[in-house]
Amino acid sequence: MSNLARRDTRPEIALRRALHSRGLRYRVQSKVPGNNRRTIDIAFTRVRLAVYVDGCFWHGCPEHHVRPRTNSDWWRWKIERNQARDADTDRELTEAGWEVVRVWEHVSPPNAADLVEGIYRIMARDSPTTG
Repeated sequence: MSNLARRDTRPEIALRRALHSRGLRYRVQSKVPGNNRRTIDIAFTRVRLAVYVDGCFWHGCPEHHVRPRTNSDWWRWKIERNQARDADTDRELTEAGWEVVRVWEHVSPPNAADLVEGIYRIMARDSPTTG
């Protein structure tokens, strides 16, 4: 598991390319405020929008996650722990004034970019710091 990509996954790169082609600029792998052990996949720092691209297997997608039959109790524990960490990260970001968007890896990059761009544009319009 330590050899698996934690960043720059294929779905994450595809979403970043789609966002960049729309003229949106962001930071990659920014630290979660107050928690240097966790990072934000795609961060729009001016409007405080955090975007995560969650893998269907590792984050327990309700549509696609299939728990392995071998050592299934351990895998259940592992996925539940990942989901609890995700919820805790969302809470930390929300308490710090950030909006959090989580997109499943199976969502097409154009659809995910539509969602993120829509939220970003609303936040930028309503934000006094971005004009």
